[in-house]
Amino acid sequence: MSHLREYQSESIGAAFSEWQDKQSTLIVLPTGTGKTVVAAEIIKRFQPKRTLFLAHREELIFQGAKTIQKYTNLNCEIEMADLWASPNLWNGFPVIVSTIQTQIAGKSGCERMTRFDPDEFGLVVVDEAHRVTAKSYRKVLAHYKKNPDVKILCLTATPDRADEEALGQMIESVAYDYEILDAINDGYLVPIEQQMVTIEGLDFSQVRTTAGDLNGADLAAVMEAEKNLQGIAAASLEIIRDRRTLVFTAGVKQAEMLCEIFNRHRSDMAGWVHGGTPKPERRELLTRFSDGRTQVVVNCNCLSEGFDNPGVEVVIQARPTKSRSLYAQQCGRSTRPLAGVVDGLASPDERRAAIAASAKPSALIVDFVGNAGRHKLMTTADILGGKVSDEAVARAIAKAQSEGKPMRMADELNKAERDIQQEIEAHKRREAARKAHLIATARFSTKSINPFDVFELRPAKSRGWDAGKSLSEKQRSMLLRNGVNPVNLPYAQSRQLLNEMHKRRNTGLCTLKQAICLQKHGYDTKNMTFTEASRLMDVLARNNWRRPADQPRASVGFGQGINQFGD
Repeated sequence: MSHLREYQSESIGAAFSEWQDKQSTLIVLPTGTGKTVVAAEIIKRFQPKRTLFLAHREELIFQGAKTIQKYTNLNCEIEMADLWASPNLWNGFPVIVSTIQTQIAGKSGCERMTRFDPDEFGLVVVDEAHRVTAKSYRKVLAHYKKNPDVKILCLTATPDRADEEALGQMIESVAYDYEILDAINDGYLVPIEQQMVTIEGLDFSQVRTTAGDLNGADLAAVMEAEKNLQGIAAASLEIIRDRRTLVFTAGVKQAEMLCEIFNRHRSDMAGWVHGGTPKPERRELLTRFSDGRTQVVVNCNCLSEGFDNPGVEVVIQARPTKSRSLYAQQCGRSTRPLAGVVDGLASPDERRAAIAASAKPSALIVDFVGNAGRHKLMTTADILGGKVSDEAVARAIAKAQSEGKPMRMADELNKAERDIQQEIEAHKRREAARKAHLIATARFSTKSINPFDVFELRPAKSRGWDAGKSLSEKQRSMLLRNGVNPVNLPYAQSRQLLNEMHKRRNTGLCTLKQAICLQKHGYDTKNMTFTEASRLMDVLARNNWRRPADQPRASVGFGQGINQFGD
């Protein structure tokens, strides 16, 4: 496991923990953080049972097979189109990589998946698992689940809040949820800057909504209007300068016209591709883009997934969307650091400093603003703001729109959240002062410890897949043993605390109870080991639970307690 990053090891441990009493679980890792590397390590641990790795596009199939073979040294066979995998394990291929379309190809009851005996398989991996609710995936999983012992690993970078609840109906648990902002803070992805450009006359108010997103034909008509097209092109040319840029468009005509305008500015500056571009032509363009001969690639519906080029510095969103999943996929094409920049660096501070000093210190996402009407269009605040309040997201978006210049959106989200919390605390103080005058005779105090303060965690937001979920008796007992009453605690926050407790135990850090006790006496317990905490508690016990005078106190305090945590 020496090649694994900390969050990758944690996600693997969390998945195996979930499989103790569940068949299927989900790991969420953002684009560029190594989902397939995680899958490869898990596949290796399932040997000698066979594994099926499922994806939905040819590029993902070949990339998946290459990565799995690299990290496991296991032979992979591809089951796709005219490529046929061995039907039995005895032929020596323990991993099959296949498209979902291939698995269901054929007459009902004689689909290609029926060539494979479910009892030979220990694991099915579903890549891009935000698609798992589709009928085709349900059909394939039902076939392999004929083996009651098979485990299902679902992987995605981009769960969409609109369909999280549907994912929760297909997947029994979420083992690990590592968000884009986590990866940026940990120094594994580059910071994201957002620039919003107002285009006069750009009006989405009459665009219909189809299947949860802007109607393709309506949107294409708006984006291809000459005035809008010229405004987008002029702004893009001014912003990107000499930076390598990927442009997403709403339609093929828009992609072709934008590319033509770019090339009027500088000959051979840009190229364009769409779903129908011949593969050799597409490969040639992307090779020119990768080695710097082409600065801009304009694309329609073909580079949102399976395209990895760390050299991309700017993403031009000339295809507005209501889909958080699609927007995150497209932005994710630019968030990888340059090759070798963060490799081998042990701490987040070192990695962030290395990124800041590199030739690609950040990624710029450019959105074009007009009259959105009733539509809520996605921005980088929506994909970065998974752990802050909706109000903080709204404030950050409003500021970006009013400023009209590049802004570090993570910083703006954190600032907005701090401002909101300060306003809430100020309101509480005013209310407390008012009530003090009303009930001057009622003097009492309560002492309630917030474990999120003790662990220095921001409480997780509830997600759609948590709907209707409840803790097991074993999980409830663990929280209670650690002094946390889960009765009024949201499921997501209960799981967050449990994961932190497991993490601390596995890394030898002190427990919640130890941290609470020692922080009361002024000790800084953030990185304190279990052994050191036990020693200090013995010292306190021998001194009648008073801190010895020769030990200086750390400046550690508690946040405002809330009732569900108990005393």
